[in-house]
Order: sequence, then C-alpha cells, then structure tokens
Amino acid sequence: MDHIVARQRGGATELENLALACIHCNRFIGPNIAGLDPDSGEIVRLFHPRRDSWTEHFEWNGPQLQARTQIGRVMIALLLINDPEVVAVRKALQEEGVFGG
Repeated sequence: MDHIVARQRGGATELENLALACIHCNRFIGPNIAGLDPDSGEIVRLFHPRRDSWTEHFEWNGPQLQARTQIGRVMIALLLINDPEVVAVRKALQEEGVFGG
C-alpha cells in the first residue's frame, strides 16, 4: 500500500489517496507528483490511479507497454517499465500464458 500523493506533498492517509504499488514502482516514484516527458522535455503530472483511465494513457504491444499520452510517456520512463530485463520476463510469462499484456 502506498500514498498516491506522498505525505511529504500533503497527501492524506485515507482510502482515496492509497493504492497498491510494487516495491519497484514505489521506489522510482518516491514523493514525485510530476516528471519530465522524454519527448517534449515538459514537466507533466503523473498518472493518478483513482482519477485517470489506464486505457486512455497506456496500451500493451506484446510485452511492451506503449504510451498514448504525455502522462503515459512520463510514467513509462520514470518507472523503467520497458527495461529490457522486465520486458524479457513479461515475454516469458506471455509464452507461458500467465501474462495477458
């Protein structure tokens, strides 16, 4: 369980501001509420799992996650979602029928 808006940024410990997060994602997001778009260099707010639609910002292309928006690009870059080792694991899981992607 993690805070969507970190306590350091004024986020409350209440259901609306909590989400499940793996250790990997939690470590990379930290207290950030925005990140740099790798294409435009603009500062862009992060994906909010309670307010944003996942399918608006992301789509799967096999084992790779593709961005549909600036928010998607920032999240993929910040979390290293398409790191080659992670993609290789996803591909193996897809071949086993465990990961739908």
